[in-house]
Amino acid sequence: MLVEILGPVRADGLEVGGPRVRALLVLLAMEAGRVIPADQLIDGLYGEHPPDDAANALQSQVSRLRRALGRQFVEHTAAGYRLAVDPLQVDLHRFEQLAAEGRRALAEGDPSAADSALSQALDLWRGVPEAAPAIVTRLAERRLAVVEDGIEARLDLGRHRELVAELSELVHEHPLRERLRAQLIRALYGSGRQADALASYEEGRRILDEELGVEPGPELAAAQLAVLRADPALNALKSTRQGLRAQLTSFVGRADELATVETMLGETRLVTLIGAGGAGKTRLAVEAAGRAPGDVCVVELATVLDDAEVPVAVLEALGIREAAVGTAGRSVLDPTARLVTALAERKLLLVLDNCEHLVGAAAELADRLLSACPSLRVLATSREALGITGEAIYPVSPLRVPASGTPADQALDYPAVRLFADRAAAARQGFTLDEGNIEVVLRICRALDGLPLAIELAAARLRTLPPAELATRIDDRFRLLARGSRTAMPRHQTLRAVVAWSWELLDAEEQAMARRLTVFVGGARLAAATEVCGLPEEVLLSLVDKSLVEELDGRYRMLETIRAFCAEELAAAGEVATVRQAHADHYLRLAESTEATLRGADQLEALALLDEERDDLNAALRWAIEEGRTTFGLRLVANLACYWWLRGHRVTSATLAADLLRQVPRPAEKAWEEYALCVLVASWAGVTGELRERLDGLRPFAASMAHFPYGIDILNMLMSVFIGPPADLDVEDMAAFPREGLSPWVGALTHMGPAFVWFNLGQHALARQGFQRGLEGFRAVGDRWGITLALSGLIDLEFEEGHHAGALALADEALALSEQIGSVADVAEYLCRRADCLVALGEYEQAESCYHRSADLSRRAGSVESLSRAILGMGELALISGDPDRAEDLISQSMTHNPADWYSSVFIQARAELALGRLAMERGDLGDAHDRFLGLLLRCAESIVPTAHQAVRGLAEVAGREGDSALAERLLTASPAEALEIVSAR
Repeated sequence: MLVEILGPVRADGLEVGGPRVRALLVLLAMEAGRVIPADQLIDGLYGEHPPDDAANALQSQVSRLRRALGRQFVEHTAAGYRLAVDPLQVDLHRFEQLAAEGRRALAEGDPSAADSALSQALDLWRGVPEAAPAIVTRLAERRLAVVEDGIEARLDLGRHRELVAELSELVHEHPLRERLRAQLIRALYGSGRQADALASYEEGRRILDEELGVEPGPELAAAQLAVLRADPALNALKSTRQGLRAQLTSFVGRADELATVETMLGETRLVTLIGAGGAGKTRLAVEAAGRAPGDVCVVELATVLDDAEVPVAVLEALGIREAAVGTAGRSVLDPTARLVTALAERKLLLVLDNCEHLVGAAAELADRLLSACPSLRVLATSREALGITGEAIYPVSPLRVPASGTPADQALDYPAVRLFADRAAAARQGFTLDEGNIEVVLRICRALDGLPLAIELAAARLRTLPPAELATRIDDRFRLLARGSRTAMPRHQTLRAVVAWSWELLDAEEQAMARRLTVFVGGARLAAATEVCGLPEEVLLSLVDKSLVEELDGRYRMLETIRAFCAEELAAAGEVATVRQAHADHYLRLAESTEATLRGADQLEALALLDEERDDLNAALRWAIEEGRTTFGLRLVANLACYWWLRGHRVTSATLAADLLRQVPRPAEKAWEEYALCVLVASWAGVTGELRERLDGLRPFAASMAHFPYGIDILNMLMSVFIGPPADLDVEDMAAFPREGLSPWVGALTHMGPAFVWFNLGQHALARQGFQRGLEGFRAVGDRWGITLALSGLIDLEFEEGHHAGALALADEALALSEQIGSVADVAEYLCRRADCLVALGEYEQAESCYHRSADLSRRAGSVESLSRAILGMGELALISGDPDRAEDLISQSMTHNPADWYSSVFIQARAELALGRLAMERGDLGDAHDRFLGLLLRCAESIVPTAHQAVRGLAEVAGREGDSALAERLLTASPAEALEIVSAR
């Protein structure tokens, strides 16, 4: 709990009770953590006029205080009462700690550190304390002493001019305080006002004589004597740290960067911090300079508009007057020569802040000074490097932002979130980061790219907007963040001004590249950027040098804030249509050139390339949809369908395909195959209404061999899965289909359809032959997905024939290949197959783990059929472990996920019926079990023979439990067709 008594009394930011309660809290807080006797508290509360029953009166106030703070914070012991908080949670004690740090720094000759600590101490005061007059007087005296120490530090830093007005007011308020008047005399003299300094001494001497009848003390007399002698010590700087102002806000999230910059400054004489506007270069430089030993001078170049004024600005910052170097009657040296003379033997860290608009002049000056002044070090900040020999460059990146879903306590480990929380707490009373607002804060920080300036501007808006409202408006960032600190540089007062400053420093070609680059959603490779933007690569590399574009692993991207600004410029230039067309054309060519590679030995490389470009490929397709470019869109879908299938990107691809189909009122005659692929892709997320009609419209084309094989390889597979083989083609014809002239991949694929049919018909030898030939074909072309397809058939064969260990080995191979491909949906599928094998081998715990992992991955991939299958597997395990209620619940859940229109749904439904039949037997409901097994046998006897065999085994077990062992034996030796006859005859 934070207790504040240096002003209106507050606890955790909230005002506390009545006057007596507040007075009691002040007394306890002044001795926080220590026990105060009751009589001392009574004396502090009531003075010389305590009530008759003072002890009860005190107890009454204590009770009220406990209600306000919480009982645990006000402890009672035999010796008295204690405020149970860390003393440093009380502003008075924090004030005393900072004051002691400041006095210690003064004594050690570090006025800059002293100024920082003492300023922080005084910032804790919010007004007159609410306490007894004696306490108020004592605290006021403590504060005034710290004010004097702070003035001492600033005088030592050479800030004489800025102190004159403040000291004049203080001396007027405290005319008998000799230290203040002595400080005023120093300030006046240091400002070139020797006569005023002596006049102030005379005034002080007169007041002391009239009021007290005494002469000035030693400190005041020494000040007068020093002025009379023009003592150089009056202007001597104990440690010249010019331009290094105390910061008003805490330094958040750059501890590692600060340590690195400090190390670099120790190893090299020129360090340049580069980065985008608002990335925090200046603050990092100031913090590094503040921690550097010895003399420091910070030169702010943002307001300097002429190259020739750069050395002049440095002279002014150093406080070097013309007379300091020139001689009467002679022309003074040029500014750079004067700097060389002044700094030749001086050990100094020179900070050149904001060099980007004067980079040439800043580089020339730094080079000249470093060459001539061996003890000089330079720390520069710029949006591009100075580009001179010996320069060490340190890129200042935006602050890290955690991923969505990160808990609040973990999110605070990330500097962007910590900065927002710190500044938000200052802007909005009572703001704390918690699970209720963490996602909103993460969205804000991500939208602002982790840029410190943007985050601070956003946090400041919390004064008028709640966090959720701020997040909803963050996309309109330039309008939203249009007000900043009035004391900041104009280009740092709004987010737009920050980016506009960088934009205006670009030449015409750089501006064209910057605005055109915004059509890329996920960044771009160098070749793509130059092709689409129509400008040479040197222009893009120049934008990297100027921190408008960043390069990571060969991709060039903009921070979203910069991209939003440049996108506005693209619209203003009237180039949106032209550049988006060029972007879409580029990505169609990429998709077309990569499509066939997806089914060969270079499959993983092709997948990785399309993964990298996925956002821009989708953007190109969205452009085609928005512009009504249906032929273009159908071509792009056709060339991405294989990629989407392999990667399991079902929901996004289906949505895009469905949106495109709304632009295609009827089948495209000239692009029938592309149209068919678009319909099939759209069906991946479910089939309803118009989409069902479109799927049915494909059947006449699929019913005849006239269109087979299709020219688009992947269409052959998807049509057979979702529509089925041509109606005039039986399994023997399918197996004998001539493969001459087919691509090797389609040739391998044509073995698979007959093999699966034969397996479902119970023709295992023919099925195995087909799967093996398909496997050999897919291995020959190097298609990992095709290999897993063939393996899946062999897994079913091995399992059905009771070779469960062999099936497990094949499942592991298929799983490993699916993991290589990166298809989450396929990994989920083969985890289920692996689990099935483990169940058959009695490894129930491993199986349960595989089912759970499969379910998790299925949810992530949006693969409802795999999710249905995984949950069904868990239900079967629950049945085996003797938990029928859980089994029933899981089987029911499984069926709610089973997609009616997916090609595998009939197999999952059949397996669920088998499980429900066994569940009925477990509960003794043999009639229900018999009906379920018989219904399944009727449906599957001719089409899914393996399932029909399991249904027959179920009927045999029912017969055995009913005591009809003869019937059970007959069924166990019967084929599905024979079993139907046997059961029908009864």
